[in-house]
Amino acid sequence: MDAVGESQPLLKAGDSRWADRSFFALILACGLCVLALVGLIVYELITKSSLSWHAFGLKFFFRSEWDPVNEQFGALPFVYGTIVSSVVALAIAVPLAIGVAVFITEMSPRWLRGSLAFTTELLAAIPSVIYGLWAIFILVPLLRTYVQPFLARYFGWTGLFEGPPYGIGMLAAGIILAIMVIPIVSSITREVMTAVPQQQREAVLALGATRWEMIRTGVLRNARAGILGGIILGLGRALGETMAVTMVIGNRPEIAKSLFAPGYKSLFAPGYTMASVIANEFSEATGDVYLSALVEVGLALFIVTIIVNILAQFLVWTVTRGMPARTHV
Repeated sequence: MDAVGESQPLLKAGDSRWADRSFFALILACGLCVLALVGLIVYELITKSSLSWHAFGLKFFFRSEWDPVNEQFGALPFVYGTIVSSVVALAIAVPLAIGVAVFITEMSPRWLRGSLAFTTELLAAIPSVIYGLWAIFILVPLLRTYVQPFLARYFGWTGLFEGPPYGIGMLAAGIILAIMVIPIVSSITREVMTAVPQQQREAVLALGATRWEMIRTGVLRNARAGILGGIILGLGRALGETMAVTMVIGNRPEIAKSLFAPGYKSLFAPGYTMASVIANEFSEATGDVYLSALVEVGLALFIVTIIVNILAQFLVWTVTRGMPARTHV
């Protein structure tokens, strides 16, 4: 009989080794399943787009013609629409998101900080179709009645804001994307700002700096790599957004050239994105080349999104887990 207080092992030595090996194999299988899933997606996209690759090659991304009847396809209008709508979104979202992050982290009263951070992050939980419905019933009428006539009257000379104020178009898509990007950029910015040691703030203030100078030199400058990573992560969200953009961008495969040459169509003009054309036309694609062209658009979007997200995660890592932040005063 065992002595009092003597503990018995839960498992014998052999059983313990078997349990450890089984647990390791199970966890390894879970990790490999994720890699296998990504590999399967890439394989399917490559094989299903082979007809388009053989028919058009790299010229597919530099052609503007999209004619399913004659099986002539080019992705340039969709690439253009994706880039323009994403750039407009970042131009609107980045200053607002960084301002919100700075206020919550450095200047907000304690009683307001939690609720404001929660409300900002809540924007990321709203389904994109809800954003699209809100844009159709609220944003588009506001743009058509007030915003676009104002921009055309006072900034039409730039060539960016010309043409009839339909409400839908590149500008509407950029604004709705900006609202969806704000919580991502803001949360990442707050994370990297929090990672900056408190000693950096105290050192800058001890040198006689004002509060704004402390935030600018002691916090934002040290966190700039992570903030840039958050911006790029927001860009990845903007590039791949589908439903909300599809509902307000107008879905017309053309290039609004007024961004480069005044006198042509502007940000008011309808457009198309890579994600939108897949969502709109995939179910209607009857020909093999037509279907293959849409899959090739998806492959390009997938590759770009993966690269953007990897770059963003690396930049965030340099602040939150990399070398310690250095003070630049």
